Amino acid sequence: MFNNYVGKLTDNKKKALLLILLFGIISFLGDIIYEGARSVNGPYLKTLGANAVNVGIVVGIGELLGYAIRLFSGYFSDKKNAAWFFTILGYSLLISVPLLSFSNFWQLAAMFIVIERIGKGLRSPAKDTLLSYATKQVGTGIGFGISEFLDQLGATLGPLIFMIFFLTTGNSQKTLIDYQNGYSLLWIPFVLLLIVVLFAYFKVKTPETLESSENQPTGFTKVFWFYSLFTFITTFGFINFAIIGFHLKAKAIIPDSQIPLLYTIAMVIDAIFALIVGKIYDKYKALHHNEQSGLLILVFIPIVTIFILPLAFSKHLVLIITSMVFWGIVMGTHETIMKAAIADITSINKRGTGYGIFNLIYGLALFGGSLVAGYLYEISIPLLISIFIFIEILSFPFFFLLKKEIKR
Repeated sequence: MFNNYVGKLTDNKKKALLLILLFGIISFLGDIIYEGARSVNGPYLKTLGANAVNVGIVVGIGELLGYAIRLFSGYFSDKKNAAWFFTILGYSLLISVPLLSFSNFWQLAAMFIVIERIGKGLRSPAKDTLLSYATKQVGTGIGFGISEFLDQLGATLGPLIFMIFFLTTGNSQKTLIDYQNGYSLLWIPFVLLLIVVLFAYFKVKTPETLESSENQPTGFTKVFWFYSLFTFITTFGFINFAIIGFHLKAKAIIPDSQIPLLYTIAMVIDAIFALIVGKIYDKYKALHHNEQSGLLILVFIPIVTIFILPLAFSKHLVLIITSMVFWGIVMGTHETIMKAAIADITSINKRGTGYGIFNLIYGLALFGGSLVAGYLYEISIPLLISIFIFIEILSFPFFFLLKKEIKR
């Protein structure tokens, strides 16, 4: 039955599905590496002597540089047809994650964390651009959804590797050596990832031929800019897991070995919801006969994010687990629909630049949010929660401006 189905597909759809699958495998391996590391980076930095402000600054600078450089890599992906170059270079810099196993002071670990984010900045607009060409053959929502599903399988396995490894070491409070040995396990997926990236390049060198250039938007419209403003505000108020992980360790709410498990729960929800919301996005577009109407389902992001804040910073495990479910839902939407939307509101010759601009705005929001959250955490947790809820509420006027522009 499967062979009959594949046999009926056009050559372009076969290439598109192959590229989507290969990028899914690449993301799977990449997420084992960096999501596994991110699940323990906060506690690791604390073990090395960093405080909450240090963690907030490291995370914020990493996200800022990682997203700022996306404007550069996105622009040159368009101008120089260099999407594959930036994709391969960016994934190569994931070597910085297993190199964390050699850190003996928090400043060195911070440098490796920032390098990993720079690598992601170099590859993300380029990879999303290459992937967007393929998703036009199957539906942008479900195409990015499939990629995100495989991506989050890796994001689930990465923290599990740390959790299982930590459980085998005995004590609930982990030492510096425990963390470093955990990071050293990530050399294996790193080597496998480089092999698959190069294979994908040689199999589909020119994916831009998979998308028609007819009926494309011209330039960057008001929809693009209103969408970017809405994204900035609601992302600013989305709390980074490094701060949540720091809170769980600082308040000794759960043992260190269980912190990666909470991140795993979020990643499982992310993976499942990515497929669901991707399909809903495509159906909503088809129902309204408008490629841009799918953006309207994003209104639930600030609504759900508001509930994450008081739950994540509570002292009750059930409420914290609930916050991780909501966190995964929001992250799944960020990584699926927010990316798919750019493919639907930008032209093929501006796609890389569009992803670059969008990701710069997204990164500025993550930087500001992480920095402010780390600072407020040291002052007052209730104040942090109140301010971040207010920020999410501010996103609604921009959503209604976006909705008005789409319906014109």
